[in-house]
Amino acid sequence: MEAETPPPLDIPPETGLDGAAAAERFLIRGDHANLWFEGRGDALVVSFDNLATIDEGWPRGPWAWKRLEPMGHSVLGVQSHAKDWFRQPTAPVLLRGLEERGFFRRFRRVVLTGASMGGFAALNFAPLIPEARVLAFSPQTTMNKVIAPYEARFPFAVKRSNWEGMPFLDAAAAVPYIRRAVVVYDPMVPEDRAHAARLAGPNVQLLRLPFATHEAIRVVLKTATFPLLIDALVEGDGAGPEFWQAYRARRSVPKWQRALLAAAANRGRHGLVIRAADVMLRLGQGLPEEEKVFIRRARRGAVNARKAGAAT
Repeated sequence: MEAETPPPLDIPPETGLDGAAAAERFLIRGDHANLWFEGRGDALVVSFDNLATIDEGWPRGPWAWKRLEPMGHSVLGVQSHAKDWFRQPTAPVLLRGLEERGFFRRFRRVVLTGASMGGFAALNFAPLIPEARVLAFSPQTTMNKVIAPYEARFPFAVKRSNWEGMPFLDAAAAVPYIRRAVVVYDPMVPEDRAHAARLAGPNVQLLRLPFATHEAIRVVLKTATFPLLIDALVEGDGAGPEFWQAYRARRSVPKWQRALLAAAANRGRHGLVIRAADVMLRLGQGLPEEEKVFIRRARRGAVNARKAGAAT
């Protein structure tokens, strides 16, 4: 998910760690990362930047601010200056400094969240905050080639970041020290499936969302289920039937539709493509015609492929 419009307030004045412990708003600027805090309710959501966020530059609000702010929770944005998966000295030092000063004990529940790079950071840094929960979307466990030889994505960003040596090299090593984690991923994406397997444990709920792609967060946002997942950890320990019922809205999300149709076509399931396309067109009857072009194209290709198969 890309960065969003900053909160509708001026950038707050600089605050040191000592002052932040009791402040209702603060911005701490570090050498490699910033902490931006907006106090609201008695639950705190700590959100982490991802690769797309960095491209938006500065100033920017905490990741997912527009979705979190209406929920009434306090939000702490951990904002990286580079596409480094938070493999840097600043972010963990700042978070540890807040913990030492009692900041996180102000809240009845703390949930760390992020997508991809941000999911990696949320898992990795959760042990710094006692009893914290984690909601991670499509997280990498590490980009170290020895530990995760199957991971070859994002080569430019990986090349520019440090993936040698502890601490915080492998998010899987943090899992035993996390109170509870929910990991959302698409099992159809081989790399994400492999990372999720390394995160499995009795304190981890793996939410498999087929055809959501590596950008599963976008499908979750389009189905309006992001608040449900956040509150599932603010009020409890994981997602339940309410999430799955609401997530049925995925059938009308173009990203999910495209992934489903492409997967079925690649497997030669032409009949499935036709049936799925018909359902999608029926669900999208009120949409502009240009938004249904890819569905009609996929259906037409499946019909032609089935005819060609029957003729041979």
